[in-house]
This record gives sequence, structure tokens and C-alpha cells, in this order.
Amino acid sequence: MNKSSILNCRQLTKRYDQGGLDVDVLKGVNLDITVGERVAIMGASGSGKSTLLHLLGGLEKASSGEVILDGVNINKVSGSKLAKLRNKSLGFIYQSHHLLGEFSVLENVAMPLLIAGESVKQASVRATELLKRVGLGHRIEHKPGELSGGERQRAAVARALINKPCLVLADEPTGNLDSKTADQVYQLMLELNQELNVSFLVVTHDHDLAARLGKVLHMEDGLIVG
Repeated sequence: MNKSSILNCRQLTKRYDQGGLDVDVLKGVNLDITVGERVAIMGASGSGKSTLLHLLGGLEKASSGEVILDGVNINKVSGSKLAKLRNKSLGFIYQSHHLLGEFSVLENVAMPLLIAGESVKQASVRATELLKRVGLGHRIEHKPGELSGGERQRAAVARALINKPCLVLADEPTGNLDSKTADQVYQLMLELNQELNVSFLVVTHDHDLAARLGKVLHMEDGLIVG
């Protein structure tokens, strides 16, 4: 792993048992993400894109191969250490925002800091700063259900970045948004990428978004083909 790399995977495979049949979803994927890099992954449904993201984020275990995140082989650490590493080094953005409806926007964004052991006061200050940065300073006490789709996704971006991760994994982050709102969310991600030097790995079907990310990889039948 060279100095500028923050994520590497080597010969990553994932096999599922479906009704007694072995189904190979990933067939030996190699990937390197460097500091500050913006990478899009495109491909047809079922090509393995979301599975790859889950393995890179430690949400599922690979059948074989290795994932090195921030210098740590995530397949060789315990569950509690992996959870801490994920919380420290990774941010996640999904097509559905995954905000918790019973909590305010401020509480949702502050949650990763609280999980990491930060005081409520410090977490609230940091979350407020970041929500102002993403244009939601006037919405901090609102519940997610009171926000528009674009506002909810901006809150999800803020939550992904609250712990100052080295890498954000995003699965169709603009998939549920109209083109104007999707463009606003993309612009926000680009600005934060440049300001914080955080890397983005984005699974998307949006050709415009992919083209603007800088590097586009294509998946086909469980492999990155270019």
C-alpha cells in the first residue's frame, strides 16, 4: 500500500449460497483509492457494485481476498475494532438517506461523534458547524420528515463527514433526487472533497455525475473491466 493510498482491495471475491447453488457475485476485484480521489463505479444492476461497496465498508465479509483501509486489513480485526475503524475512517451515503425519524437533524448528524465517545456539547457544536456549511443551519431542530428530499440528502452528507473520514462510500447518493437537486448535492460533495481532501467512491447509474467525479470504473459480471 503506497503512502497516498487509503483503500486497497486485492482479489476480492464474494460467493452466496442461494438454494444450494453457489453464486459468485464478485470474482476477484482489485481496486486502489488514493487520498482526495473521486471515483465512480458504474455497471448494470446485478454486476456487483453494491456488494463491492458493502465489502469495502466492512458491512459484509469477503469470501476471499483482502481489503486494506487506512493501513488496516479489515478482514483480520475483531468486530469491535472494525466498528471503531469504520466510524473513524469511513462515511456512508445511501440512496435513501437513512436518517432516524425520531431524532432531530442535529442529533442525526452528531450521532457518529457520540458513538465515538465525544461529549454531547462538542458533538453538537461540530454538527451545527457542518449543518451550516451544507446550508441547513436553519433546520437543525427539525425532524427528517419535515425536510425536502434534497435537504435530507444534504444532512446525510453532513453525517457522513462529521468524523472527518478519509473515505466516503456512496451508493446512488442522487438516485432519488430530481436533476436540479442532484446537481446541488453533487456540488456539495465536490466542495467538501476539495476542502477536506476526503476521497469519494460513488456507485451510480447517473452518467453526468460519474463523468464529473474524475475517474470512472465499470463493473461487469463481478469484475472491474475498465
